[in-house]
Amino acid sequence: MLTLLRRPLREADATSTFYVLTAVAAFAFALCFTLNLVFQYRVVGLDPFQMVLVGTVLEATCFLFEVPTGLVADLHSRRVSVIIGFFLIGAGFAVEGIVATFGAAVVGNVVWGIGYTFTSGALQAWITDEVGEENVARVFTRETQVDLTFSIVGTLAAGALGLVGLRAPVIAAGATMMLLAVGLWAVMPERHFHPTPRGDRETFGHLKDQLVAGLRIARGRQVVRVFLLVSLLVGLASEVFDRLWRVRVIDTFAMPALFGGDEAIAFTVFALIGTVVSLAASLVSGRWLPRRVVDTNPGLPVALSALVQVVGVVGVALLGNLWLALACVWLRGAAMAFSGPIESTWLNRNLDGSTRATVLSMNSQANAIGQVAGGPPLGALATRTSIPVALVVAAVVQAPTVLAFFRVRRATGATSPVSASVPVE
Repeated sequence: MLTLLRRPLREADATSTFYVLTAVAAFAFALCFTLNLVFQYRVVGLDPFQMVLVGTVLEATCFLFEVPTGLVADLHSRRVSVIIGFFLIGAGFAVEGIVATFGAAVVGNVVWGIGYTFTSGALQAWITDEVGEENVARVFTRETQVDLTFSIVGTLAAGALGLVGLRAPVIAAGATMMLLAVGLWAVMPERHFHPTPRGDRETFGHLKDQLVAGLRIARGRQVVRVFLLVSLLVGLASEVFDRLWRVRVIDTFAMPALFGGDEAIAFTVFALIGTVVSLAASLVSGRWLPRRVVDTNPGLPVALSALVQVVGVVGVALLGNLWLALACVWLRGAAMAFSGPIESTWLNRNLDGSTRATVLSMNSQANAIGQVAGGPPLGALATRTSIPVALVVAAVVQAPTVLAFFRVRRATGATSPVSASVPVE
C-alpha cells in the first residue's frame, strides 16, 4: 500500500503544491469548524459533557499517535504520511457529518485526529527537504498569508452551506480533504527524502529522554517552570470554554434579527469578527508594542493578557447581553493573539539552543495533558449544574496564571536563576 503512494503520476513544483494544499486545507478546516460545534449541539444533540468529551478524545488521540505516525514520515516517506493524513482527516469529518450520532462524533474525531498526527511535522519536513533550509522561511511566510486568506473564504462558505443544513459544511469539508489527498497522490513530488537516522527518530524512549531533560531545565530556570505550569492550567481550563461558549450563547440569547434569526449566518459573522479582532491584536503586539517592554519587562503585558482571558471567560458565563458576551469571547481571543508572540519570544530567550526543541515540546504536551485531564470533569459539571458554573470554575482554575506571570516579572536580577546568562525574564 505504501509503495503505491510513493510516486506521483506527474510531479508538480513542490512550492506551488505546498501553497495549493495549504489553501485547500485551510478552506476545509474553516468550512468544518465554523459551525461544527453548533452542528454537534443542534443536529447530533450532544449535551455539554458529551461535547467536551469529544474534544478530549481528539486531544488524547493526537497525543498518543504523534510518535507512531511520525515513524511513517521518518522511515518511509513524508509524502506518504501527508497523503494518508489528509485522507483520514477527510474521512473523519465525513463520518461525523453523515452519521451524526455521538458515537460517530467520537469515531470521526479519533480518525481525523490520527490523520492530523500523520501530517504534523511531516508536512513541514517535506517542504523543507524540497526547497532547502535556506529558502523555507520565505515559503512559510507566504504560507501564513495563504492560510489566512482561505480560512476566511472557508468561513464564508460554511455560512452559505449552513443555510442548507448544519451538517452540509462538515460533509463538504470531509469530501474536500479526501479529494485533496487524491490530488496530492497524483502530483506531490518527493525528490529529496532520506530516512531519518535511527538515533534521531521520534520514539517513546525519545519522549522519555525529552521529559527528563526538560524537567532538569525546569528545576534550574524559573521562567521554564512558570510556562509549564501555565500551559497545564490553561489546558485544564480551555477545553470547556472552547467547546461550550457557543452552547451558552445558543441557550441564553436569541439570534439577532439582523441575521434573520439564523444561527448559521450569525455564528459565521461572529467567527469573522473574532478573526479580525485577533488579527488586530496580533498587529498591535508585533508592530506597535514598544520593544523595550518585550525586552525588559515581558511579564507585565503577558500577565495583563492572562487577566483579560480570565475576565473574558467570567463575562461569557455571567453577562446577560448577547453582544457583551460576544465581546468577551472576542476579547479573550484578542488577548491570546496579543500575548502569543511575546510569550514565544520570552520563553525562547530563556532556553539554550541544544534544549530548545525539548522544552517547547514539553510545553505543548503540558497543555494537551491539561485538556485531557480537565475537559471531562468540567464537562460533567456543566451537564449536572449549568454551563455558567463550569465556565466560572474554569476561570478560577486559570486565574493563578496571572499571579504566576506577575511573580516572574518581579523575579529579576540576582534572585533569578537565569539572569546571569539571559537578560530577559
